[in-house]
Amino acid sequence: MVTVIGAGLAGCEAALQCARFGVRVKLYEMRPFKMTPAHQTGDVAELVCSNSLKSEEIVNAHGLLKAELKTYGSILLKCAEQSRVPGGKALVVDRRHFSWLVEQELIKSGIEIIREEITEIPPGLVIIATGPLTSSSMANSLINLLGAKRLFFYDAIAPIVAAETLNMERIFPGSRYSKDAAYLNCPLNEQEYDLLVQELANAELYPGHQFEKIPFFEGCLPVEELARRDRLALAFGPLKPVGLIDPRTGKIPFAVVQLRLENKAGTMFNMVGFQTRLTRPEQERVFRLIPGLNNAVFLRYGSIHRNTFLFSPEILLPTLQTRVRSELFIAGQLAGVEGYVESIATGLLAGINASRLAQAKAPLTLSNVTILGALVNYITTPHPDFQPMNANFGLLPPLKNPLRGLRKRRALAQRALTQAQKHLQQLTG
Repeated sequence: MVTVIGAGLAGCEAALQCARFGVRVKLYEMRPFKMTPAHQTGDVAELVCSNSLKSEEIVNAHGLLKAELKTYGSILLKCAEQSRVPGGKALVVDRRHFSWLVEQELIKSGIEIIREEITEIPPGLVIIATGPLTSSSMANSLINLLGAKRLFFYDAIAPIVAAETLNMERIFPGSRYSKDAAYLNCPLNEQEYDLLVQELANAELYPGHQFEKIPFFEGCLPVEELARRDRLALAFGPLKPVGLIDPRTGKIPFAVVQLRLENKAGTMFNMVGFQTRLTRPEQERVFRLIPGLNNAVFLRYGSIHRNTFLFSPEILLPTLQTRVRSELFIAGQLAGVEGYVESIATGLLAGINASRLAQAKAPLTLSNVTILGALVNYITTPHPDFQPMNANFGLLPPLKNPLRGLRKRRALAQRALTQAQKHLQQLTG
């Protein structure tokens, strides 16, 4: 039997992989009896920040990772595809429908779901996937066992606005370089952009945190932090207008705020890239300066929460087993990966390897020519200044015959998927 602690993305995928390979599973989740500062529900596999699982193109690292997961038989990726909403080249889901589908898969697989907080690491085969919002008692238990320090950074989530409150006279549909209507776009001229940047930079923040002493993860900076860095940081970042033509003017706007569909009913939109730590009154005041959002009703405000991860290079093997205890696995953001699909992927690997260990088989180590293998290699290799990592092509070893641009990414993807097929043969052979 395998005990999985945490019913987030990594924990659910890990549990389902164990069950898939014939191993009995107990899955523990402390919510809804004990909530975190960021979760809104007690749902399994709740998507806290965004409802986008990023690109599906294999010439994009996130798309390649999805292709590898399909090869290995990811069950959560199947649930994501079944709950998708329009999102251009990205896999975007209705998050409540997605969670419901995952729970149905857990039930169908005979996995016992126990709503209870685990404060101590139990004996036997265990996968800990408690995520970046791990409770202090579990974090302390890990520290006591692993003899490792705990690291923190602060992460922020973006607001969600009601569709019916948007001013569509100022908003146009469309995706970058595409005619589909996956996103809504709020165009800003230079004067409107400068006003927004000024107000973001001077807006009131939630008190009580020493933000300046704790580094943010660079891939998820609060929008006001970007505004303070440079006048054009937002225009070259989440508000970049490239690939978008305002039909009212026939021109590319100076900047664009994109809204991404949040649910299948089309009643909610997520403000892309607008993770924030502004107070709620300031969010309403400042974000309503954006054209089209002047009367927006906020269904969810942006917020700030603590993220926790372990110093994995000193703790984990490439199989995601801990160095001090071979029967203990760590998966998800707690292991030092950043992102939804990355969490699912490490949950998949931990689940496969825990099931193999339960059946007296050797755990699988993935080749680093695959994007998942390269990501796991990164988090388990010594670094002087270890920080959480997303999937990216920079993690992959170079090709024998150097290429550039799109040709290079296609070759890297083909090499990775060929190797993934070999890994699949190891699993099923």
